Amino acid sequence: MSPHLIVLPIVLPLIAGVLLLRTRQGNPRIKRWLGVGATLALVVISALLVERASSGEIAYYALGDWQPPFGIVLVLDRLSALMVLLTSVLALGCVIFACGGDDEQGSNFHGLFQLQLMGINGAFLTGDLFNLFVFFEVLLLASYALLLHGGGKSRTQAAVHYVVLNLAGSSLFLIAVGTLYGATGTLNMADMAARIAELPDDRTGLVTAGALLLLVVFGLKAAILPLYFWLPRAYAAAPAPVAALFAIMTKVGIYAILRVFSLIFGEQAGGLAALQQPWVWWLALATLAVATLGVMAARDLRLLVAYLVLVSVGTLLAGIGMGTTEATASLLYYLIHSTLVTGGLFLLAEMIGLQRGKAGTRIVRGRPLTQGGALAMLFLAGAVAVAGLPPLSGAIGKALLLDAATPEQQPWLWPLLLISGLAAIIALSRAGSTLFWRSQKGERDGEPLPRQHWVGATLLLATSPLLVALAGPVSDYTQAAAEQLANPDAMVRTLLSDAGDAS
Repeated sequence: MSPHLIVLPIVLPLIAGVLLLRTRQGNPRIKRWLGVGATLALVVISALLVERASSGEIAYYALGDWQPPFGIVLVLDRLSALMVLLTSVLALGCVIFACGGDDEQGSNFHGLFQLQLMGINGAFLTGDLFNLFVFFEVLLLASYALLLHGGGKSRTQAAVHYVVLNLAGSSLFLIAVGTLYGATGTLNMADMAARIAELPDDRTGLVTAGALLLLVVFGLKAAILPLYFWLPRAYAAAPAPVAALFAIMTKVGIYAILRVFSLIFGEQAGGLAALQQPWVWWLALATLAVATLGVMAARDLRLLVAYLVLVSVGTLLAGIGMGTTEATASLLYYLIHSTLVTGGLFLLAEMIGLQRGKAGTRIVRGRPLTQGGALAMLFLAGAVAVAGLPPLSGAIGKALLLDAATPEQQPWLWPLLLISGLAAIIALSRAGSTLFWRSQKGERDGEPLPRQHWVGATLLLATSPLLVALAGPVSDYTQAAAEQLANPDAMVRTLLSDAGDAS
C-alpha cells in the first residue's frame, strides 16, 4: 500500500474544493459529479486506511521529509482511520442529498463542502498541536460560509453567535498552544508526551493551565455544558445537508479530548495524568440532563434533532469521564451510530418539511404528506435507532456504555441515560403522531421529493441496521482502538524513532 495514502484525505478534498470554487459559475451537473465523485473516492481511500490501521500499525507521514518532532506529521492509527471513514460516509450521504437542489441556493456549496472535509480530516490525522489549531480554523471558516448558504434571517442570527463563540474559542486555543509550547519546548504531541513525563516541578502549574484551557476549547467544539448554547439554534437553522455534516463537528471536539489527553496526559504524565477526567465526568452528566429537557421542550423537528445531537454529546463525554478502556471502546461504537443516525434525521426532517407547506418542520398539524407512507417508515427507523430501542444500533451502543460503568458510576449514569432514552421516545412519538397521523388539513399537493433526497437520507439511516449486522467486527475494532489509545508509549516510540512511513 502506498505510503502517500495517509495524506490523500486532505489533498483530495483540497484539490476538489479549489477546482469547484474556480468553476462556481459552471455547469451544475459537472459540479455535482465532481463533488460526489471526490467524496466517493474519499470513502474508498478511508476504507483502505482502516484496513491498514486494523493490523495495529501506527504510521506517520512526514511532509517535506522533515522528521518528527521538527516537521509536520500526519498520524494514522485505528482511531484516526475510523474517524476519517466515518466522516467520508456521512459526507457522501450529505452531498448526494444536496444534489437534489439544496446546492443551487448558492454558487459555492460544493467547493466549501470539500474544504470542510479537508479541515475535518486534517484535525483527525494531525500529530501536531499547532496544526490541530490550523485545521480547526480551516473547518470553521468553511462552516461559517456553509451555515449561511441560502441566506435568511434565522441563519444569519445563528451564524453570528456561532462565529463569535468560535472566534473566542480559537483565541483561547492559540493561548493554550503557546502556553504548552513555552513550558515544554515542542508542539509535536508525541514529543510533548515524552517531555511532560520529565517535566520540572516549577512548570507543572503552567502546563496544567494550558491543559485546562485546551479542555475549555475542545469542550466548546464538543458543545459541553455550559458551552453548548450555540448548537441547537445553529444546527436547526443550517441547510439540511450542512446540519447533517455538522453532526461530525461535535465529534471533532470529542476526538480532540480523547487524543490529546490520552496521549499527552496519560499515565506517563505523573501528577498531571487524567486531569480532565473529573471535569468531563460531571459536566457530561449535566449536559445529558439539560439536553434531555431540551428534547422534551422542542416544538420543531429540526430543533428536536439538534437536542438529540446534544444528548449524544453528553453520552459520549460521560464515556470519556468514566476513564476506562471498556468505556472508550463503547463510546466509539456509540459515536459511529449517533453521528450517522442524527445526520440522517436532519436530512429526513428537511424532506418532511418540504411536503408540509407552510407548517414546515414545526411540530403542528399541517397538510397530509404526498409521500407520507415512505417518510413515516424512515422516521420510524430513525426514531427507534436514535432513542436506543432494540433491535437497532442505538440499543447496542447504550448497552455497552451502561455495562462499562463501574459500580460507583452506575448510580449516576444509568438513571440519566435511561431517562434520556425515555424522553427521546416520548418526544419522537409526539412528533411522529403529529406529523403523520394528525396532519389532515388541506390536500396532498406537495411535489414528489427528488431521488437524491431519498438516496442520501436512506444511506445514512441504513447504517443503523448495518451496525447491528456488523456489531461483532465493529466492536472488536473499537475495543482494539481503545486499547491502542490507552497505550500512548507505542505512538511515542513510533514518532520519535525511524519507524513509520515518511515522505
